[in-house]
Amino acid sequence: MHISYNWLKQFLKLDWEASETAELLTDLGLEVEGVATYESIKGSLQGVVVGHVLSCEKHPNADKLKLTIVDIGTEGAVQIVCGAPNVAKGQKVPVATIGTTLYTKDGEPWTIKKGKIRGEESHGMICAEDELGLGASHDGIMILDDSLKAGTPCSEILEVEVDEVFEIGLTPNRADAMSHFGVARDLKAGLLQRKTKLELITPSVSKFHVDNRSLKMEVVVENSELAPRYCGITLSNLIVQPSPDWLKNRLKAIGLTPKNNLVDATNYVLHELGQPMHAFDADRIFGNKIVVKKMPSGTKFMTLDGEERELHEDDLMICDAEKPMCIAGVFGGINTGVTENTKAIFLESAYFDPVSIRKTAKRHGLNTDASFRFERGIDIENVEYALKRAALLIKELAGGNITSDLIDFYPKKKKDHQVFLSFEKTNRLIGQEIPRDMIKSILASLEIKVNNMTETGLGLTIPSYRVDVVREVDVIEEVLRVYGYNNIDFKKKLNASIAPISRLEDHKLQTIIGNQLAASGFFEILTNSLTSPEYVAYLEDLNTEQSVHMLNPLSNDLAAMRQSMLFNGLEALSYNINRKKQHLKFFEFGKTYHQYGDKREENKHLALLLTGNRTEEGWANDRQAVDFFYLKSVIQNIFDRLGVGVSHTHPTENRIFSEGIGLGEKKRTLVEFGMVRKSVLKKFDVKQDVLYADFNWDALAELAGKIPIVFKDIPKYPEVKRDLALLLNENTPFREVYEIATQTERKYLKAVNLFDVYTGSKLPDGKKSYAVSFTLQNEEGTLTEKQIDKIMAKLQLRYEKELNAQLR
Repeated sequence: MHISYNWLKQFLKLDWEASETAELLTDLGLEVEGVATYESIKGSLQGVVVGHVLSCEKHPNADKLKLTIVDIGTEGAVQIVCGAPNVAKGQKVPVATIGTTLYTKDGEPWTIKKGKIRGEESHGMICAEDELGLGASHDGIMILDDSLKAGTPCSEILEVEVDEVFEIGLTPNRADAMSHFGVARDLKAGLLQRKTKLELITPSVSKFHVDNRSLKMEVVVENSELAPRYCGITLSNLIVQPSPDWLKNRLKAIGLTPKNNLVDATNYVLHELGQPMHAFDADRIFGNKIVVKKMPSGTKFMTLDGEERELHEDDLMICDAEKPMCIAGVFGGINTGVTENTKAIFLESAYFDPVSIRKTAKRHGLNTDASFRFERGIDIENVEYALKRAALLIKELAGGNITSDLIDFYPKKKKDHQVFLSFEKTNRLIGQEIPRDMIKSILASLEIKVNNMTETGLGLTIPSYRVDVVREVDVIEEVLRVYGYNNIDFKKKLNASIAPISRLEDHKLQTIIGNQLAASGFFEILTNSLTSPEYVAYLEDLNTEQSVHMLNPLSNDLAAMRQSMLFNGLEALSYNINRKKQHLKFFEFGKTYHQYGDKREENKHLALLLTGNRTEEGWANDRQAVDFFYLKSVIQNIFDRLGVGVSHTHPTENRIFSEGIGLGEKKRTLVEFGMVRKSVLKKFDVKQDVLYADFNWDALAELAGKIPIVFKDIPKYPEVKRDLALLLNENTPFREVYEIATQTERKYLKAVNLFDVYTGSKLPDGKKSYAVSFTLQNEEGTLTEKQIDKIMAKLQLRYEKELNAQLR
């Protein structure tokens, strides 16, 4: 959203730099993402001065050129060669001096230099209107007022406006700030907390009156739920013409193209007060009747952009006695719009249901300034006032008369919203005690009325324009943003909870695991749940009939909800790999969606994707590629952090993987991971190996904390290590070696580690060698050699008996 600083100053008499205002707006939550300079004349006529033509003679070497001597206010007059037919002695003219930068119609800059034209020196240029950006005329040079003094900067005598324009990243909930007056209102509240009191200047409508009743219009609202308030008025004897420069500059500064005084007036009020308006040519309204209703499905309607649209049965329309004229709150029709020949208008100002407008705009692929505001909820109490403001402005710009009573359909007046604000909760959520008088002052600056005050809190009435403030926490947020986030003290004492992890909410579990993965070099990605329906065909495990399809997709690539987290992740990998980023570790929390007959199902997942090396290349880093076992260690760390145990390991049947396994608890699979099939990678133009893990996050969150955390004192006595080199059958997994060890020695065995695996020609066929270390420790005394030997002998005996192992 663009906000003009000059326009803001019409409501608050600000006298400091735009950068200070931008900083304050950002502190208030209206984040200023950039500040651009607008110039009504590009270059602002810098270097262009008034010149007095002292003499004008024919150029000695060219029939169509003149040789002039011009006083430009410097010590000596300068010679300028001019080709304009109307240049003459005694004129006051605009002169672009040496070094001045002018701009072409396309905005390309060029600089005035000293030069020779047909052998005669020229020290500047006498300018025409189009050369200065003041008009389109190039018939001759501009002739200025004879009373002007030579050397006067032309920027002082011609209407040049320079403005600073804020680009505000407005959050969807701040419908109240979708106008210059709304931003000024917020700015006033922020200024009061910074000990600067400025009066908010509200545009006056006190002069509004009905001139006559010569053009009456009947208004019928058939659906008051979708149009709770509808106002209108007629104006006649209007003259459609270009808007004055001040209005054009206001609109141009915020990126709008001026059209004519009637259309520009409605756009001006829209961006001034946040109330969308629409003007209908009254002579094209059949039967002098306005009907607000729905039309039958399939009705054809031509909008202002010349495109014929097919209406939906739920689209709210503005109609006359026989035809639709406008898609309510979204887009006007081509047959009743304002033209150069318009003499009378019906001016509409209304409040439409936000949900209805949002659905209609989405259905027709339209996103207008009006729908943008109606979708988010405008101030229903501002509808009549804005209409009066627009009517007076149109009279000022186009003449004419107000020729009907103001029609106001408002059958069910909206009640003021009441909220109770607790002092205790306010201080607890903010984390700091704010004086009660200051809270009341902040609320007053936000026009939130304090009805009563008790020892525990305040009874409040919320103004109608704050459609986003409906709960106590919303009011607390308002207090905090005006008080200033930067004014909240940092506590020197840091408190931390060591409560069992199972008590934590889902989003806090995500934060814990997300931080752990980020600390391990992973980057979080956030991809769209909408994806291409074609991806389902890439895997035999996925079923097209289970896809949840969009009724009104934005594009074919976003036509279905995803059934797997893999494909969006591969898109992100491919994008990065194609930009020379080959070593990647991503994680994402998200949902998959399935359709089972009439039922739909959502499942939450945590997905990991790894490719390339474990770390970026560096002199201190080994180029070690990510592999299956590295991924398994990451997965085990997640289980350990969540306090989740694994009861079984099984080969996965998931066709995503060329090699993969699953880990589970009882009958549930908690994670499947492995190497992604080459055939799938090829679809995304990924030529390097990719490892993928898919967690059932819903199950993990349910099981979190089942294994209790036990705290022990650090042992006083040393640990010892012993190794065994075991010759085993090649199909024997390390898990069996580990489980036998933990079952054999439960008291002193602290760790079992596989530190080497050997397979080669020196071993018998079908055999492999495991080098395993065993860590032993007695927490109550030092282990003796006799105790150690006895433990190792028991381990060796069980390995020989149960695994047919041999010592090497």
